Amino acid sequence: MTFEVKKSVTGGKYWNLRYSAINALYFAAFCGVHEFASVYLLAHHFTNLQIGLILALANITSAVLQPVVATFIDRGKKLSNRNVSVLCTAAMLLLSFLLLTVKETKAIIFIVYILIYMIQMLYQPMIIAMSFEYRNYGCPINFGLARGIGSVGFAMYSAVLGRVMEKTGISVIQIADMLVLFLLLLFLTSFRLPKRDAAAEEKYFQKEKDRQEEEKTVQKIAFWRKYPGFLAFLLATVCFFFLHSMSNDYLMQIITPIGGGTKELGYVVSLAAMLELPTMAFFLKLAERIDCGTLLKASGIFFLLKGILLFMAKDMTGVYLSSLLQIASYAVFIPASAYYVHKIMSDRDQVKGQAFINSAITLGGVFSNLICGYILDRNGSRAMIGAAVIVCAAGVLIGIASIHKVGLNKENFQ
Repeated sequence: MTFEVKKSVTGGKYWNLRYSAINALYFAAFCGVHEFASVYLLAHHFTNLQIGLILALANITSAVLQPVVATFIDRGKKLSNRNVSVLCTAAMLLLSFLLLTVKETKAIIFIVYILIYMIQMLYQPMIIAMSFEYRNYGCPINFGLARGIGSVGFAMYSAVLGRVMEKTGISVIQIADMLVLFLLLLFLTSFRLPKRDAAAEEKYFQKEKDRQEEEKTVQKIAFWRKYPGFLAFLLATVCFFFLHSMSNDYLMQIITPIGGGTKELGYVVSLAAMLELPTMAFFLKLAERIDCGTLLKASGIFFLLKGILLFMAKDMTGVYLSSLLQIASYAVFIPASAYYVHKIMSDRDQVKGQAFINSAITLGGVFSNLICGYILDRNGSRAMIGAAVIVCAAGVLIGIASIHKVGLNKENFQ
């Protein structure tokens, strides 16, 4: 559904800029919570196995809750993508303050970090779905560009935080995260849907009535029957992100034996994130030439190649070379999967579809945290990377078999 809005709507010409700022701030906070998880938890005397347990529990909880929350949002009742995002950001802000004050209390750190990590993952599909929701109201938002700006925010935050932390200590992570979350809360609070004129309002309610009538006729059709092959695609996604999560969550443990430290950690993460911008910003141009299904398959292959290079790395140069492939792996998969869902699913299943993809990404992290932490403690980082590469290779085979061609309608997505 597409609704016309007046060009004179307050802030109308800033929709893309404001949504890009939301992405930049969200993924900066994501960096603080996820990329520096091992650094923070190791400094508080958690073992690799305990770190894996914390991240796994957070990911499992998030994976379970994402489709549930998305279902309520898709029903169009009291919850909306924006409202859920505001609540989650406020909760993270409060929990980050608590984490800053508990000092060396490991039991409290264990619980609070699980909650922060879980909430951060929980509302990522809502941030994504928000762009398509607002486009349906006539707001000119380019998801690929905005998501690329998100990666720039991630990259800049990583580089700066890594250097500052080296000089000031671990506690700066929570202080920096609280500042970013506060700014994100301000942007989300002001990011309201535009008001429609009377004619558009009447048209909207009529379409809503028609949509509800349509739902009555299709609600008995199982979600998975409506979208054959989607479950296998989710399984491939789990495999891709088993490797991706391993290389992110245990990067500090990977680079330490080959001469890396917190400064190098910041540089590696920053490099990978900066490389996401060109691909995401110009994704629509790329998708005009190559269909989304093919792009998703290609991204899986580059995930695998990235893992192989990391496995072969003998020094930091090899790690940096591996990071270069972020431009064709993660940077392609994220916008391609979002548009893939938007193209193949009906309006009533949009948020749920995005949530299932995010749940698959999350489950990849769950299995990675549970298995890789154990392998790392017993056999070292090289064995851990090798196992992740094997899992990703299986995902490539599944993805090639399950993902079908889906082209984008240029008029609707440019």
